Amino acid sequence: MKDVYLFSGFLGSGKTSMLTHVLKQFKEKGLKPAVIMNELGKLPFDSQAVDEGIPLKEMLEGCICCSGAEKTEAQIQSLLADNEFDVLIIETTGAAHPVEALDAVYSPLFAESLNIKGIVTVADSKLWLERAMLTPQVRSLFIEQIRHAHLLLANKMDLLTEAEQAKVVFEMQGVNPNAFILQTTYGKVPLNLLEGLQATAQTSKEDVQSAKIGTQLHLSSRLVELKKSFSQEKFEEWVRSLPSSVYRIKGYVPIEGIRNPMLFQYAYGLVQWIPEYIKMPAKIVLIGENIQEIDVIGEK
Repeated sequence: MKDVYLFSGFLGSGKTSMLTHVLKQFKEKGLKPAVIMNELGKLPFDSQAVDEGIPLKEMLEGCICCSGAEKTEAQIQSLLADNEFDVLIIETTGAAHPVEALDAVYSPLFAESLNIKGIVTVADSKLWLERAMLTPQVRSLFIEQIRHAHLLLANKMDLLTEAEQAKVVFEMQGVNPNAFILQTTYGKVPLNLLEGLQATAQTSKEDVQSAKIGTQLHLSSRLVELKKSFSQEKFEEWVRSLPSSVYRIKGYVPIEGIRNPMLFQYAYGLVQWIPEYIKMPAKIVLIGENIQEIDVIGEK
């Protein structure tokens, strides 16, 4: 299993500084990192922060989420096939929603090869105090990136007074009481904090309940093997019964009377079925909050 970290954060928050610092620590520990960078522009400016010898995949002019999800899957498959590495870091564009970024990373094709450690969000503390000046859409994304973090870096603390620093931490805790909040300058985060994260849920409730307190965080993913076939109507009926805290489902569902499991995708209340011409493993990935509590159809 390869450990995977998602680096999230608003434009200019300090993600690249954090990436550079973390890569240095991994190398000092004798681990070989690989990086997928997702840029909004045409020129890979941020990739200059990655040393030679580190496997690097870049996606320019696109988002890691939505239509870019297939590209991300292809990049990860390419890395898994072609490169020897110990840990994968995916730096999302500042305009990516964390849930959609996580969705793009967690494909049933390689879910068993990857251990999603968590979403690390870098937040510009000064911008947080001035967030009222942002447009509603931008402010909403800024808050969502903070709300879904497993580890939150309140960055650029050197630009604030002590009173402002306390205000930032207090307010961010109100938005995300689950994440550990680290006050940082230049995005410097100790490696042991990253390595202590664990956002991939177990497939059995017993495993989850015996896990260490604090390791199973609110936004997580869960890989489930489907043991039997269904009608499309029956499967969709189960999907409609799920709580709104389930954001995404993707994978291959065995359908009665059809030779190969069909590709199934669910997002924003919409479902999509796509026929497959080769036999794929009957597995689905669920992404959401408190996902380990969900009873999955056909799991037993």
